[in-house]
Amino acid sequence: MRILISGASIAGPVLAYWLQRYGFQPTLVERAPGVRKTGGHAVDLFRPAIEIVERMGLLPQVHNRSTGTDRMTLLREGKPPLEIDLVRVMAAISDRHLEILRDELSEVLHGALGGGVETLFGDSIRALRQDETGVDVEFEHGAPRRFELVIGADGLHSGVRRLVFGPESDFSHFLGAYLAVLTLPHQLELSNRALLYSSVRRVVGVYSARNLPDARAVFMWRSERPLPVHHRDVAGQKQCVREAFAGLGWEVPRLLAELEPTPAFYFDSITQLRMDSWSRGRITLVGDAGYCPGPAVGGSTSLAVVGAYVLAGELVAAGGDPVRAFPAYEAALQDYVRDSRVFALQTTRQLIPDSRTALWLQAQVLRALGGLPQPLLRTLSSLSHLRTRLHDTVQVRDYSQFCQ
Repeated sequence: MRILISGASIAGPVLAYWLQRYGFQPTLVERAPGVRKTGGHAVDLFRPAIEIVERMGLLPQVHNRSTGTDRMTLLREGKPPLEIDLVRVMAAISDRHLEILRDELSEVLHGALGGGVETLFGDSIRALRQDETGVDVEFEHGAPRRFELVIGADGLHSGVRRLVFGPESDFSHFLGAYLAVLTLPHQLELSNRALLYSSVRRVVGVYSARNLPDARAVFMWRSERPLPVHHRDVAGQKQCVREAFAGLGWEVPRLLAELEPTPAFYFDSITQLRMDSWSRGRITLVGDAGYCPGPAVGGSTSLAVVGAYVLAGELVAAGGDPVRAFPAYEAALQDYVRDSRVFALQTTRQLIPDSRTALWLQAQVLRALGGLPQPLLRTLSSLSHLRTRLHDTVQVRDYSQFCQ
C-alpha cells in the first residue's frame, strides 16, 4: 500500500518508520533540498514520545545529542540574578524529559529510515484529487503519481491542509504572542546553562548545547493582534523583532545586531490549530499540520511523535482501511490534543508576564519549583487543575504485534 507523506521534519520520519515496519510502502516528499540543518531551536520530548523513540532504538542517539542544559539564570532589571535548577522545574511536567535541537532530532529520525524509504527532496505537492481507491498527486517539479493514501506532516502552515480543508485562517487561533529564534556566535558562558532576561510582555533567552559551536537567542513577546507579516517574509519578520525589543537593556542590543548576519532564523506567531476533524476521505493530517497546540509552548514535538506513531498503528490495525483507521486515530488523540491546548495557554501566560505582578510571580514560581523536594513537587503537580503533568498521563497503545 503506497502512502505519501508530505514533510520530513519530525512527524513525517516517525510515521514513515512505523509504516515501513508494518509492511506499508511510504514515500516522503520534502520542500527542503535535504534533511534540514538550519540551526534549529531546542524542543522537548516528554514521557510518551521518549518511549516511542526508545521503541525505535534511537534513545541513545537522542540522549547523546540532547542539549545538556540543566540550569537557568533568571535576569530582571534592578533585581539580583536568580539561579534555577531546570531538572527540578521540568520534573513538575514529566518524569522523563529530554531537550534536543529540532534539527538534531530530525536528523536522527530520518537516519532511522536507513535508506529504505523513498524521499523526494526539493519538491512539494501542488494538487490532490482523490476517489474511492486512491489519490492522484501533482508535484511542483516531479511527475504526477498515484497513492492509496496521502498524509500531511508539513507543519503549522501545511500545504496539504490548505489544498484539502481550506485556508489556514479558518482553523488558526492566535494566542497573543510571537516567537523568534536566531543563531549567533557563542560569546556568553552557556556550557550547561540558559540565560533568561524577563520583562513585562517581552522575554529573551540565550542557550547553547553540548558540542555546539554557536548559540541560540530566543525572543518571545506579546502582541494584541496578529502582525501584518507573511510567514515567508524574513526581512519583515526581522524588522518586527527589532521593533518589539527596541529599548530593552541587558545584552538585547547586541543580540538584535545579530539579526542581519545570522545564518539561521525562525519566526512565527504562537497559534493553535483547532479542527473538528483532521481527515477527509483518503487524506489526513499529523502533528502541527492538524493540531498544533502552539509553537514552543504546548509540547507540540512530543504530540507530533505520538500522533505519527498512533496513526501508523491504527492504519495497520485497520488493515489499511482509512474509513476505520482515521476515526480511531483521531479518537485516540483527542484528549491529548485538548489538554495540550490548555497547557499551551497556561505556558504562554507564565513565560511572558503581562504585568509587574506577573513578572514577580514568575520568579517566585521558578524559585519554588527549583527548590521543592521532588516527591512534594510531583504531588503538587498532579493536583493541578491545569493538567501540568498531562504528558505523563498519556497512555499509548502497543502495536508491536503488527511489526514485520
